Amino acid sequence: MPTAAETRRIVAAVRNAPGHRVKVAVSDIDGVLRGKYLHKDKFVSAVESGFGFCDVVFGWDVMDVTYDNTSLTGWHKGFPDALARIDLATHRSVPWDDDVPFFLGEFVETRGGKEQPLPICPRQVLKRVLRRAGKLGFVPMCGMEFEWFNFRETPQSWADKRGVGPVPVTPGMFGYSLLRAHENRGFFAALIDDFAAFRVPIEGLHTETGPGVYEVAILFSEALEAADRAILFKAGTKEIGSRFGIMPSFMAKWNPQLPGCSGHIHQSLSDGRKNLFHDARGAHGMSGLFQSYLAGQVDALMGMAPMFWPTINSYKRLVDGFWAPVKPTWGMDNR
Repeated sequence: MPTAAETRRIVAAVRNAPGHRVKVAVSDIDGVLRGKYLHKDKFVSAVESGFGFCDVVFGWDVMDVTYDNTSLTGWHKGFPDALARIDLATHRSVPWDDDVPFFLGEFVETRGGKEQPLPICPRQVLKRVLRRAGKLGFVPMCGMEFEWFNFRETPQSWADKRGVGPVPVTPGMFGYSLLRAHENRGFFAALIDDFAAFRVPIEGLHTETGPGVYEVAILFSEALEAADRAILFKAGTKEIGSRFGIMPSFMAKWNPQLPGCSGHIHQSLSDGRKNLFHDARGAHGMSGLFQSYLAGQVDALMGMAPMFWPTINSYKRLVDGFWAPVKPTWGMDNR
């Protein structure tokens, strides 16, 4: 939590920013960024007392279709506002949106007269896991990678096509192509430069195999910051793309004849000073801790599957020979 002095500094920076608005956002149940603009005066009030955000974001899908078997929220509760708290440590300015101040929030609830994290809030779930890791002396570190298609479409043009036959920014298969990066160099440059200014540092960016496919590696960090960068990257890429007449899509599998889109979570545990997964004397440089961690992941992999295969479309990607994991296994530098 920021100190009182840091809070005053951040609030002052927001007051001195151009314009009258502040952008705030939260994660919904599917890890999709949902947000709104607040007037600066409302933001200052929200710093102290939080702000209301409809809890339907935990009761509908990515197409805003409400679920009919929920308990936390639903028609039986009237979809009330839940209380969201602003995390001042996430303060950024959005370079492609007039440098509007930006903050992420997370949900809380009152139980027994005390404010507690809302258990279903994705950011609160991660923070709960990180607290458990901290008690064991571990600092989880993560680096995120994403692949995605880029189309010469707008939401309206794709809707007019009923989602069929979008036009990729480049045809054919050509991974690691400097020529195709040059073909859309304005978009490429904007992604690297704008995200650097947005505190989402890109470590690498290249074309991937598939028509109009790019892949990004985001600089590693502590897990909460890595998760924030991930959700901000996916939303920001779509906003930046629209400036160039490009519609990015992170859909797992839009065409059965083409490789799908993947996401990679590079993981390690630190004690705050060194990587605890490395042991030069261990097999393959793996520490005993790393071997146990890896064994646990392989054992629990299918139980975790709904989190990284969250939609029906996700399962269309799980085809042998299409660069997708179809078995719980592991290997050394093995794609």
